[in-house]
Amino acid sequence: MIVLLLPTFQIRQLIDNRIETQDTVAKEICSKWGESQTIRGPYLSIPYIEKGKQSSGYDGSITILPNKLDIKGDISPETRYRGVYEIVVYSSELKISGTFTEMDKAPIDQNKYDVLYDKAVFVIGINDLRGIEKLNDLDWNGQKLAFKPGKGYDEPVKSSVIAYAKFDPKIGSLSFNTNVVLKGSKYLYFTPVGSKTDVNIASTWNNPSFNGTFLPDKREINSNGFTANWNILQLNRSFPQVWLNNDHSMNETDFGIDLLIPIDNYLKTHRSIRYSILFIGFTFLVLFIIEMLYKINIHPVNYILVGAALVIFYTLLLSISEYISFNFSFALSSLLTISLIGGYLRTLLKSNRYALLISMMLIVMYALIFIMIQVQEFALIMGSIGLFMILSIVMYFSNKITWNKQEQNEEQEA
Repeated sequence: MIVLLLPTFQIRQLIDNRIETQDTVAKEICSKWGESQTIRGPYLSIPYIEKGKQSSGYDGSITILPNKLDIKGDISPETRYRGVYEIVVYSSELKISGTFTEMDKAPIDQNKYDVLYDKAVFVIGINDLRGIEKLNDLDWNGQKLAFKPGKGYDEPVKSSVIAYAKFDPKIGSLSFNTNVVLKGSKYLYFTPVGSKTDVNIASTWNNPSFNGTFLPDKREINSNGFTANWNILQLNRSFPQVWLNNDHSMNETDFGIDLLIPIDNYLKTHRSIRYSILFIGFTFLVLFIIEMLYKINIHPVNYILVGAALVIFYTLLLSISEYISFNFSFALSSLLTISLIGGYLRTLLKSNRYALLISMMLIVMYALIFIMIQVQEFALIMGSIGLFMILSIVMYFSNKITWNKQEQNEEQEA
């Protein structure tokens, strides 16, 4: 058993190498298609300057978040392949709309500073600008304004698109809306910048993971895809609606959707190989009991060959699962391994009965491992119960073995 642990460790390393290669391929594809995207905004960035100061610069800026923000969108996922590796990317179409109110209540001393409302910038933070396929002009209270790459004043986001949106602060409410078609990968997140933020997302992807600071208030997932809705208030987050300069950050309240591949063959293979020592140990134990109980001599080389077949199961599973689904790969690899061991033991022990016994034990153990992989949440209790039952059977049969000569002589005298 100790000798056979070496190849199992090497197979684990092989699985880790395949996972690392998959991550490298994923990064390469994502870098060309579009990275993971987070929409931070929109918001207004407005500079201010000391009264009477003759300068082309500014002394600080005001960040104003919208009173109401509505985002409605559809996510269209696509599966891309590079060799045997599978990566999920997406294209999303988002409609962003809302209102700004109380624009004249800047938190500065207006006797000392002038707020330059004519230089206000409308900002939408986007992680990877390369993912923008289409961005409609901003409808700013009835005016059409063009977007361009850029940043606001004292920018709280790393990359963004802006539109120069001057306005009269005495106007009670300013409305806005725009549409963006955005490519990305892995996930699409949002930041709840509105005093009331309402996000509605739909997709044909039927295996989403909702992550981040907030979970959806409503969600529905079926074979056709999912829909999700978030309603978030200003009271639910740590930053205010208006602040000066870099006094606050919006980075800790993101939420959204991760697009997950339903079956990760490498991780499942990795989980299954954790039980390799149990497979080898129980198989050797059953062989040992048969050897002792029925007075059959089994050479250590035979034990090693049977153990090698059990180890090769994992290389079969790893390689086959790169081409077909994990479930079929597991069934096929199990069938090949059990057939090989059963046929070998039938020839070695010259008994259909013993070969069938070992084969049935392997079928039960492979079935148990398969179930534990599929229902990971219950893996511990199912594995514990299954191993307890197998150990009980082994203990029962071990009682039939005469372990020392004194007992054997007492039985013969009786």
